Amino acid sequence: MDKIGIFFGTDTGRTRLVAKQIAKKLGEVAAAPVNIGRTTLADFLAHDCLIVGSPTLGDGELPGESTGLSQPSWEEFLPQLADADLSGKTIAIFGLGDQQKYPDEFVDAIGILHDAFVARGATVVGRWPVAGYEFKASRAVDGDHFLGLAIDQHHQAMLSESRIDAWLEQIKPELLR
Repeated sequence: MDKIGIFFGTDTGRTRLVAKQIAKKLGEVAAAPVNIGRTTLADFLAHDCLIVGSPTLGDGELPGESTGLSQPSWEEFLPQLADADLSGKTIAIFGLGDQQKYPDEFVDAIGILHDAFVARGATVVGRWPVAGYEFKASRAVDGDHFLGLAIDQHHQAMLSESRIDAWLEQIKPELLR
């Protein structure tokens, strides 16, 4: 069995820490987390099952050089997928956001990544309930669920570990087939 690929985009390092926490909890079935700005398309596509994460920046944007980062991130990587066929790939998404400071675009990155992967044929798993969060709008919401795991390390850090644990239990059967 191929290891689960874990890729993250980052700005302050919180997303990297969550990716490392996920990898540690998954153990030997997970590859070491990789910053998406430091990987190749071939390395990304080498995995049939992936967990990807990203913070949402500014006005609901993916991290990247246009948002002030000094290195490439999701903004620069996604265009490389333009001609990629992700059929047969299973992807789970987690996103970090601040529901009080950015209530109108809370974890929008989850929705942006979801749409990009689904448009290229991937199966996205890991929907997460919106109950327990306080925000106004998000591109990551479909009905009463986020399209991936929403983490707010600013205002709900004490809930992050239990949310990660529950989410991993939910997605493991889909990723470890």
